[in-house]
Amino acid sequence: MKALVLSGGAGTRLRPITHTSAKQLVPVANKPVLFYGLEAIAEAGITEVGVIVGDTADEIREAVGDGSQFGVKVTYIPQDKPLGLAHAVIIAREFLADDDFVMYLGDNFIVGGITGLVDEFRAERPDAQILLTRVPNPTSFGVAELDDAGRVVGLEEKPKEPKSDLALVGVYLFTSAIHEAVRSIEPSWRGELEITHAIQWLIDQRRDVRSTTIHGYWKDTGNVTDMLEVNRSVLESVEPVNEGTVDGDSEIIGRVRIEAGARITGSRIVGPVIIGADSVISDAYVGPFTSVSEGCRIEDSEIEYSIVLRGASVTGVRRVEASLIGRDVEVTPAPRNPSAHRLVLGDHSKVQISS
Repeated sequence: MKALVLSGGAGTRLRPITHTSAKQLVPVANKPVLFYGLEAIAEAGITEVGVIVGDTADEIREAVGDGSQFGVKVTYIPQDKPLGLAHAVIIAREFLADDDFVMYLGDNFIVGGITGLVDEFRAERPDAQILLTRVPNPTSFGVAELDDAGRVVGLEEKPKEPKSDLALVGVYLFTSAIHEAVRSIEPSWRGELEITHAIQWLIDQRRDVRSTTIHGYWKDTGNVTDMLEVNRSVLESVEPVNEGTVDGDSEIIGRVRIEAGARITGSRIVGPVIIGADSVISDAYVGPFTSVSEGCRIEDSEIEYSIVLRGASVTGVRRVEASLIGRDVEVTPAPRNPSAHRLVLGDHSKVQISS
């Protein structure tokens, strides 16, 4: 069995971060979200991985390399334009051959991995197996309709009037039957070849399409809100480690991981928190669910429930929260503008002015 990992999207919902960085490489708990998917694939016993890349191909290649750090062998497959998930299957035909495969969206995050799902698919081998989860906003996702017996009878991409609240999670399992399906569909109104249309084609052809509804944690990390929420979830399981230096005037509370070379002086850190290698935290407060990447500086400031990327600094800022701060960003106080009151007052006036 092989894996096809999609890492070619533009990441428009994470701009401006993704103007200069691939969305799949934005870190969660100081590790790129793409890495969690590759680790899950390796844990499921899959070693041959095709990675679809687009405009950020060079950055993805540099980060992932040949895949050996994850225990897999990576083949890169260029996609000139993001023309849909089904299009990704078409251009990966040579790599996939006639093998079964899991298709994994590189910006998705599933707690607990996919080993059980892959084992189930290997044992049963339906033509396609999709993962579903209940969501409060199904109009933003591909949505599945099930019959009374729980069989998949229909799929629709981002419907205006959804027939259920069951959204497709960004992990799909296929046999080679999908190759005929992706070549039998037409582009959608978005100009893309939708994988939901290909799976619907299999359903219409009476092929065996099954679903598994997951009740664990899943997020599409395509926007800042979800990225911060995934960061929170991962930090829930962080183990306290101190490989840096903490002075006697600092207070470390709860689960805090301090990586090699980091220095904490005169500060209060309340976990769960990760402080990256060679970062400096001085006269500051770092609150729960914050990831500070390597080479950062937090000085005379307060920050909580945030992600700070490599080389950024936050200096002299009273309070920062629920924020995603990009690489090499400098956050400082705005200059105080001089203020004055201009008055024209008549005789015997009484005026009260707040100082």
